[in-house]
Parts: sequence; structure tokens; C-alpha cells
Amino acid sequence: MQKQKVHIVGSGLAGSEAAWFLGRHAESAGLEIHLHEMRPTKMTEAHKTDRCAELVCSNSFKTTDPVSAPGMMKAEMRAMGSLALEASDVARVPAGAALAVDRDVFAEYVTKKLSAHPAITRHAGEVTRPFEDGITLLATGPLTSEALAAWIGAQTGDDLYFYDAIAPIVDAATIDREHAFLANRYDKGEEAAYLNCPLSEPEYNAFLDALLAGEKVPPKNFEKEILFQGCQPIESIAATGRDTLRFGPMKPVGLTDPRTGKRPYACVQLRAENVSKTAYNLVGFQTKLKYGEQSKIFRMIPALARAEFIRLGSIHRNTYVNGPRVLRADLSLKGHPRVYLAGQVTGVEGYLESAACGLLAANFILDRVRGKPLDVPPVNTAMGALLRYVTGSDPKHYQPINACFAIYDPAVFPGAEGLRKDDLRKHMASQALPNFLTWYGDRA
Repeated sequence: MQKQKVHIVGSGLAGSEAAWFLGRHAESAGLEIHLHEMRPTKMTEAHKTDRCAELVCSNSFKTTDPVSAPGMMKAEMRAMGSLALEASDVARVPAGAALAVDRDVFAEYVTKKLSAHPAITRHAGEVTRPFEDGITLLATGPLTSEALAAWIGAQTGDDLYFYDAIAPIVDAATIDREHAFLANRYDKGEEAAYLNCPLSEPEYNAFLDALLAGEKVPPKNFEKEILFQGCQPIESIAATGRDTLRFGPMKPVGLTDPRTGKRPYACVQLRAENVSKTAYNLVGFQTKLKYGEQSKIFRMIPALARAEFIRLGSIHRNTYVNGPRVLRADLSLKGHPRVYLAGQVTGVEGYLESAACGLLAANFILDRVRGKPLDVPPVNTAMGALLRYVTGSDPKHYQPINACFAIYDPAVFPGAEGLRKDDLRKHMASQALPNFLTWYGDRA
């Protein structure tokens, strides 16, 4: 019997997880797995070796707290036999409540495991398009090669982005509603959708001075490229004149502060990040300020004085598709049912999330090979919530996101109504893993 070929392009976290998952089922499902990596034949500006799962940014897989979005995702990934988490246990270094690893030990462990697996064949060399003789999983990350990125762009109607323009996201429960008001500009629309955070003239000037003085992250050589006008960092806009922000991201026109009955001097708008409105993003506040500076400076906005940031802002080179527009629910590419995407190229952000996405794609490929109907994890699980965001959120406002409570909808967790933030999170965490294990069933 001829085996089903599965080509996995990219041996980062998503590709490595997918290869390992499929490798464990290769014999029973009749799979032949080919893991392709262009390194060392062609290197990226960020990677230094040809090893699988090389970590090029931080060395952290986030918190181990089980009552946290990353903790909930880790529990489900372990149930699926995550190679990344297995490697992290071996390579772990002291980091308090965070799961941090020795990068070299981590990558070496993953590389040895994959290289030793009899059903997995590793190939070095650039891949510029999907393979014709089997299923292809593209897991090439944010530094996808130009040729392959061009192919993806052509198949998606050029619906391919080359830069993240990421604004900070704040936990809704930590916004001071006494210093914010709900309204649309000029009261347009049937339902008020924005939380508006007004600033007086002295507050605005203090904020502006801090913003201009804030320490920025220096760009890497390969990131020195022209940014689209709509992706300018807020501090760059501010540097063009003291009133520029008041005519841009912080313009107060069309808004009336109910506390004063007047238009604010300046105003920051917050837009809901999800249907359940558990998180809001700061509209137009993409930035290259260092993380510590962002937290300090953005808390100078009165409504955000005690804000907890789910994600801080950044702008950096990134290749990712508009998932909700171009991907099916199983992470296959619309118009190309034998081509799947996983990892950061889909719009997930972070090591943990990339690995989780690789596991999901591999699971869907395995089910397909076995002739099973599509069965996605329920949305009241960490993996299901992430998948729903990637394939089912609003394509007009799609941006990369990591594991956070913003992707959960409390309404899908029975008994969650009326619970305060900490109790709500404990409640969701207590249900997510059992829900996932019920779905995952005998796949292990």
C-alpha cells in the first residue's frame, strides 16, 4: 500500500510539532513525512543555525500558572503530546513562574528527536511552492522566504501582510470607567462601540513629553525598511508636531465628554477586541517603545492608570495571512484544500501559540488521511478559542494575537455569568481542559 506523503515546510516550532505529532501516528495512518528547512542552504537574518525549533527572540514560553491563558494552552498541548513542552522540561532554566529554556539545549533536543524518527525525513533547501505529490503544510513563520511568500500572496489575492502594526491590548476589567465613556464619533452607528479616554490639556502635554522621551527598541538590520504610512509608530507621529496626535490617533472631534458636556482636549479610543468585550485595543497606538516604557507611559492616560496590558504594541517585519479571509476551519488554504498553514504565518503570535497551531494543523491532516469528518476543538477550550480567532474573527480588523483571555468568550462557559475577573478565569480554567479531553478522545 502506497503511503500518503505529507510535506512540512519549515522546521520552527509549528513545523516541528506537526512533524512529531504526525510521526507518532505514521505507522497506523500510513504516512511518509518530509520535513523541509531552507537553513543552512539559505539562512534568514535572524537564525544562526540549521537546528529545528531554534528560538530567535526570547527564551520564554510564558507563565506556568494553570489559571492563565498560556497555562490553559500548555495543559491541552501536553495532552496532545507536545514535543516543544517535552523539550522545555529538559531545557528549563530558573525563571520564577515562567517556563524559560536554554535555547541551545532546547533546539538540540527537538532536532535529535525529529532526526531519529524513522517516519520523518529531513531535507535542506528552499521550497518555493507546495508539493504536487502529497499534502503540504506551510509552517514557515514570520520570515517566510520571498519566493514562497510571493506564491502565498498570489493565491490569496495578495492578501498578505509584510509588517505587523500592532497596538496594545488592555484587560477590560482594569479600565477605569469613571474616566472613560462609551460613544461613537459623531454618534454614528446604531450601537456605541468605542470606549473613549479623554485627556485635559495638561494631561495631554505630560503624556506627549513622556512619549517623545521614551526609550525605543532599535531596529535590526533586516527590519530597516519603509513602513506604510498607516503603520507609523505613535511616537514618530508625535515627533512631527505637538498637535499631530490631536489631529490623528488622539483626535477628540465628534466626541463629547459626559462629565463636562464638552469636547475633550484629546482622546484615546479603545476598540473591543472580541465579541464578549473582555479586552480592548488602543486604536492607532502601534509603537516601538520598549515594553517597560509602554506600560509606564500609557498608564498616564487617566482611564488606564491601573491598566493591565494583555499585549503591548510593536511594529516589526512579519509575514502572515489574513486567516479569517483565506483559511478554512481546518487551517487549509481556500482554493487549495491540500495546502495547510500553521504557526505565525497564520497570525498567531508567540512560541507557544505557534507550536499549538502546528499541533492543530497536524491533527486535521491526520483526520483527513484517515477519512474522518472535520471535527474542531470546542470554543470553550484554549485550542478551540485560538482556532476560532485565526479562522473565524473579523477579517477587517485581523491582527496577530497570542494566548490571552481576550480570545475567550465567557458566554460559552456554563456558570460564568456574573463572576468577577479572578473567579471567572478560575472557572474557565476548570472547564477548558476537561472539555478538550472530551473532544480529543482516543486520538492520543
